[in-house]
Amino acid sequence: MQLKTGPQKAAALLLTLGDDKAAVLFARMHEDEIRDLSTAMATLGKVPADQIEALCHEFADSLGNTGNIVGSWEVTERMLLKTLPRDRVSQIMEEIRGPAGRTMWDKLGNVNETVLANYLKNEYPQTVAVVLSKVKPDHAARVLSLLPEATAMEVVMRMLRMENVQKEALEGVERTLKMEFMSNLARAQRRDAHEMMAEIFNNLDRSAETRILTALEDRSREAAERIRALMFTFDDLQRLDSAGIQVLLRAVEKDKLALAMKGASERLRDLFLKNMSERAAKLLKDDIAALGPVRLRDVDEAQAIVVATAKDLAAQGEIQLSDGRDEEMLT
Repeated sequence: MQLKTGPQKAAALLLTLGDDKAAVLFARMHEDEIRDLSTAMATLGKVPADQIEALCHEFADSLGNTGNIVGSWEVTERMLLKTLPRDRVSQIMEEIRGPAGRTMWDKLGNVNETVLANYLKNEYPQTVAVVLSKVKPDHAARVLSLLPEATAMEVVMRMLRMENVQKEALEGVERTLKMEFMSNLARAQRRDAHEMMAEIFNNLDRSAETRILTALEDRSREAAERIRALMFTFDDLQRLDSAGIQVLLRAVEKDKLALAMKGASERLRDLFLKNMSERAAKLLKDDIAALGPVRLRDVDEAQAIVVATAKDLAAQGEIQLSDGRDEEMLT
């Protein structure tokens, strides 16, 4: 690591001084200075001893025996805990672990548009308007296109009527984003690897899922079983109660539902038909019969859309999804 910037040099010096002496210096700093130094320290990496000697001539003798130092997330967190409350340290660490950017609006500009849209769709239109007015236009456009149509139109109208946002209101939005969205995002980025792989497997087509999971079983049966337990597949929809199925039926496009049901098990198909009116059930059966032969890939894609819709509804609290595969639904 080549020390180039002021924060990098200051971070190296603090690491060299050790926890206790660094704590004394941290106690005399402003929060912005602590955040800047923490970011530099956490990303510093390995610094050769000769650079440390060149950085601090007055401590050359003692530093000469220090050898290399390593800046890491763990070391940074340990140092901060010497002087700051644990909740404040957690907030700082989550901020610097989050998407890169100096300000909150810089950070939001580096958040995937789908992730940001999924969060904003549950916020007040005025809040969404403020956020989209602060990020770059191309990013705002992608987020806006992913919002529900009614919400997007309301946000557009708010943005058209928006004047200068009062400083207090802007700070309130920033605080909310820091405490709720960015903190949750940072925690999500550190989620269990098996959960991440389960989500990836949920998006594989059936043949690829079977092939890769079978190969994984040969390498690590325990890992394969954990991933299977965490996956939520189309067949798991039979765990929904009647009210949940009816909500899902209203949310899924009829052509996608027919295609998905074309490849459904008899038990799952019957469960959906029982929760439809007699006329709607007859129409669905007719639609399925009219499809004729279909490609397995098309069926898989339709079933993935139904599952994704169910997950969105669950995230909004409109239906309840079961996590495991050990429970049986009572019908």
